[in-house]
Formats: sequence, structure tokens, C-alpha cells
Amino acid sequence: MSQRGKDRGRPSLLGWLLHAFRFVRNYAVHKRDARKASHELAEHALPASMRQELVHELFAALQSEAQGDAAPGGEAHARTSAERAERERALIHRIRHETETANRNNVTRTEAYRAVYYRCPELQWALLAHLVSRNGGWNMTDLQGELLPELMDEESRLHAFILLERINALIFHDAYPQLLLYEASRKEGRDLSALLPSFGVSRFMLPVWSQFWQRRDAIMLTTALIVNEQHVIEQPLVQSEYFKAHVLKKTPFLLQIPLQTNTVVMPYGAPQVNGGDMMLAGLVLEHFSSLHERIEFGKRLYAILLRVPEVLAGVTAFVKGVHHTGSRADYAPHLFTKEREGAQGAGGAPYKERLEGCSLLTGAKKLLSPELAAAWADVPAELPERIDWLEDAPSILPYFEALPLPEIFEITFEHCMAFNKLELAVQAKQRFGGLNGKRR
Repeated sequence: MSQRGKDRGRPSLLGWLLHAFRFVRNYAVHKRDARKASHELAEHALPASMRQELVHELFAALQSEAQGDAAPGGEAHARTSAERAERERALIHRIRHETETANRNNVTRTEAYRAVYYRCPELQWALLAHLVSRNGGWNMTDLQGELLPELMDEESRLHAFILLERINALIFHDAYPQLLLYEASRKEGRDLSALLPSFGVSRFMLPVWSQFWQRRDAIMLTTALIVNEQHVIEQPLVQSEYFKAHVLKKTPFLLQIPLQTNTVVMPYGAPQVNGGDMMLAGLVLEHFSSLHERIEFGKRLYAILLRVPEVLAGVTAFVKGVHHTGSRADYAPHLFTKEREGAQGAGGAPYKERLEGCSLLTGAKKLLSPELAAAWADVPAELPERIDWLEDAPSILPYFEALPLPEIFEITFEHCMAFNKLELAVQAKQRFGGLNGKRR
């Protein structure tokens, strides 16, 4: 093909520059609007703080355990009758089986979190985990959607999927038995947290659940679970040499940070729920490899959900009304489609932008966002060897000082702009070359 023919198959430089100019202009305007909207929502925020007397109580229990004192409930557990011990063995077997069954894929895990939250609404972490798990599914299907396949080769996308899947599965494998054991405790009317070691749970969580049984402080429990689950994945996955080499240090993965595709969104308005506009609260995780940042990120997401009434009401309506499929059409059916519409962008034709902020351009087709079942086959859970992460309890004490509300958390337009950025990146690659994506 002649050079002129090749250029004809690329986006025009002028068109790309105009698209980039509109992006910068829109981003500046709507960043100001997002700050204002967040401030207005925050005016109705409820107070929420860590009860420091409970923090001191918890860390005193951890210190006592570290010195070799009996774990909470240990002596009572040793005196249980043979009949009670048999019931406990049956309970452990049932929880392990239910966990393995529900850990089949992102959709089954996400539904399991939702179901346990509605059975035990005091388990606020389960609602937060459900929402984060929804985002995990959306990130998985993005890898087979409209834009990322243009920027990432097939091998890179597969490694990224495996990382997301294993993180998703390991957190569920650790946390879901804890939720089910608490539910069983509630049914029996007695604290069963002494059984947690049967599921490989860190000794950090034993006094946490024992305290929750007595004090019923959801903020302490949710914060502790956030701290625990991020430590659970830190060494075996995030810091593993395999994923450092194949995913975390690869250019396509690092590219997602400035493109802000690593956003967690919580829909508190969805067209198919309230008939109005899509509205999203959430945050952008800038440094996935930072344990500290992941924990603070989780705490701030929780603060948004817990403290802002409009967000909590809208999110619970969305969670109740929209089944999770893994497709972004779940919350944005006006922008995304679960099945490809026509042949736009196929056959080597240059990609033309379709989005203007949070709207489709006139005549543009929706972006492909498949359901999880169509994007990826189930993969067997390959769980790493369980090693208790707790070494120095005082080092995690600072995570229990405050539950801050972020300054900006209304991110509807910023989230849309992330996909505008991806469109720009696709066009730039087609025009100038660069990342090794693969046309489908």
C-alpha cells in the first residue's frame, strides 16, 4: 500500500488535535463542576468517626494475643460438648463448600456479597465489597471491550485478567467465610469467631469479630476488613515476581493510571432505575502497588457510602434493581451495549470518536461492553499458600484514626472523560503508532 493509502486509513492529525482540544476544555470545566457537586453532597454528610476507646480495646486484645494469652473464646471452645463440636465441624464444611461454589467467577462472587448484605445489613463491608466487585467485573470485560484491545495485545490482556481474577478470588476466599460465620453466629445466638482459624483467616480478625459481636460497631469492623483484605493480597499477588514482570510493570498496565481506567464507581443514579441521568460517586486509585494507598482508598470509598445519604440511597436502589452481568451497560445503557452494533471500527478502518463527555455523538454507535460470560471463560481458582500477614499490630494502628470524606467524589463526568482519553489514545496509536494493540 502506498504511503498516501496508509495515511487515508489513519485518523487525520487535525481531527485528532480538535478532539484533544475539546477534551482538555471539557475536562477543565467539569472538574470545577465535580468539586461543586461534591461540596453540595457533602453538606448533607453524616458524622462518622472511629471510637478511639474501641480502637484501644482492639489493639490491647491483639497485644495480649501476641504475648501468648488465650484467644477470645478459646477456653470456652475447648469445653464444648461432643455434640456441639460435631455441629461446628458440619458448619465449617458447609461454609467451605458454599465459599467454593460462590467463588466460581466475578458474577457469582458479586451476587454472594449482595445476598449476605441483604440478610445481614449490619455487615456494611459486604455492600462495599459488592460494589468493588462490580467494578472488578467491569474492568475484566473492558479487556475484551471496544477500546483496550486496540491498546493492549492479547497476552497483556490475558495476564491483566488473571491478576484481576486472582485478586477477586483470593479476597472472596478469605472474607466470605468470615461473613457466613458471623451469620451462623447470629442464628445460634453465640459468638463463633473462635472457628475462624479453620478457614485460614489471619489472627488479626479474631479479636475484631469478637469485638463486633459485643459492640456492634460497623465502622470498626469494616475498617478492619479493608485493612485485612488488602494485606491478604499484598505479598502473594501484588508483590509477586510473576505479576510484577507480566502485569504491573508492563506499559499497557501502567498506561491505565494516567488514563484513569482504574476508577471505582458507585452508581447512585442509573437510567434504568430512576429514569434520570447516570450519576456516579467514586475515586481513582493512582498507585495500585501501594498497600497504604489501597487501604486509604477503601476507607474513603466506605466514607462516601456511609456518610452521604444521597449516595447510599441511590446505590442501594441500583444494587437492588440491577443484576450484575459484568457489562458497563448495567449502569450506562445509553453509552454501552452488550453486543457489538454493526461493523464500526472493524476491518482496519480508523477509529472515530463516539463520545462527547457523557453523551454519544450524533449517529455514533454505543461502545461494546460484553457480559462477563461472553468475555471470559471461568478459570479454576489458583489460590496461593495462606500465610498470616500480621507481624506488627502497632504498624496498622494509624489506619484506625479517622474516616475522611474526600474533597471530590462526584466523578460522573471524570469517569466519562476516562473513556474519552481512551478514544484519544486509540486514535493516537493509529496515527502515530506506539502501544502494541491488536485489531479484532
